[in-house]
Amino acid sequence: MKNLIVKIMLLTSLFGVFGCKGSNDPTNWDSKKIDQWFEKGEWLNGWTVSPDASINRKEFAISYFKNKERWDRLFTFLKTNDLKNLEVKKYELEGANLSVIVSEYLSKDVDSARFEAHKNYIDLQYVISGSELMGVAPLSETKEITKPYDPAKDVEFMTVNKCDDIKATPEKFFILFPSDIHRPGLKDGENAPIKKLVGKIKVD
Repeated sequence: MKNLIVKIMLLTSLFGVFGCKGSNDPTNWDSKKIDQWFEKGEWLNGWTVSPDASINRKEFAISYFKNKERWDRLFTFLKTNDLKNLEVKKYELEGANLSVIVSEYLSKDVDSARFEAHKNYIDLQYVISGSELMGVAPLSETKEITKPYDPAKDVEFMTVNKCDDIKATPEKFFILFPSDIHRPGLKDGENAPIKKLVGKIKVD
């Protein structure tokens, strides 16, 4: 009897461990569970800006639980800083694993705004002030590589067959994975001043 009780306790303990692990592994979540987790928004850590509908929710959930501390640190930075008055510079939050780059520029004409993709970093892009168009397309829409991948800068440039041009404003942010081609900085009507924040999250 004692051996049976010990075995039951051991099995219960193992079930609890693996059950918890499974519940925090979105790889096997269905779309309903992904949507419920995403829309609950606890991962925003109190930041009140809305995620754009273009974000791949499952890919984000997998990345978030894989590097929760990293993502939490980024969203806490976004929540606790006066973004409009941030100095234009690079902020190192976790060495090469996580940084924030704040820049200012004039939005670009279509012939000077290039499509790009990364391999080692995920982008969180947020227009602090102004309005621009963000072109978004999957890697499968690559038409021609115009500048080969540069490992030092973690970027390659290309043309695409088609894309969605989405208005980027201070009301929403974008998360762009290595599977996402993007063309930031395109003018929304007229060339206009933009202040933007880009969070760079290392892919492990």
